[in-house]
Amino acid sequence: MNNQQVITEDQRQQAELIWDYHQMHHDVRPVDVAIGLGSHDLGVAAFSAELYRAGLFPVLVFTGGNSPTTAARFPRGEAVHFREHALELGVPDSAILLEPNAGNTGQNITFSREVLASAGIAPTTVMLISKPYMERRSFATARKLWPEVEVICASEPLGFDDYLKSIGDDRLVLDMLVGDLQRVIDYPKLGFAVAQDVPKDVHAAYESLLAAGFTSRLLKP
Repeated sequence: MNNQQVITEDQRQQAELIWDYHQMHHDVRPVDVAIGLGSHDLGVAAFSAELYRAGLFPVLVFTGGNSPTTAARFPRGEAVHFREHALELGVPDSAILLEPNAGNTGQNITFSREVLASAGIAPTTVMLISKPYMERRSFATARKLWPEVEVICASEPLGFDDYLKSIGDDRLVLDMLVGDLQRVIDYPKLGFAVAQDVPKDVHAAYESLLAAGFTSRLLKP
């Protein structure tokens, strides 16, 4: 299939069902610290800056090294570029901690925790700021690796169609939605995350998109 191929309306509806499932719908409120999870989406840094300016946390960790999908866009690493963007948006340097080495979500959580501990910070409440469809996976990972803190998830408040437009590649977004759901399903069996209930309609949408070939972001067997 062509990478820019227009998706069908059925596929769009299936993807929107998965999109909604991936979001935790937490009420955003003040926390001890926030962690901005590195990715290809610079909107994470912008939304982190917005929440900082709103007074929701005093300390912000940006975490992430390079990955195959971000190395070209963020050659100095995800966390470094996120920090630079947040500084441009008015977050003071003194409020930002940098974790430039993580290569996956588990490392994002573990390494950020270590950076905070090195700074003498032991939070009881943590906000994870991510791409909209990464909320559930990051929540399940943090609950497994850092069970003693209360985790609140937040992401840029974009509707599904607006997010599709912002990325500009429908097929890529659907591939990523499917790939993240595979991880939500499979990671608990591997000890990487706590289990999450997957409703039947969400699982049916996932199977349908798998069968339609939205598989480029699946874990390799």
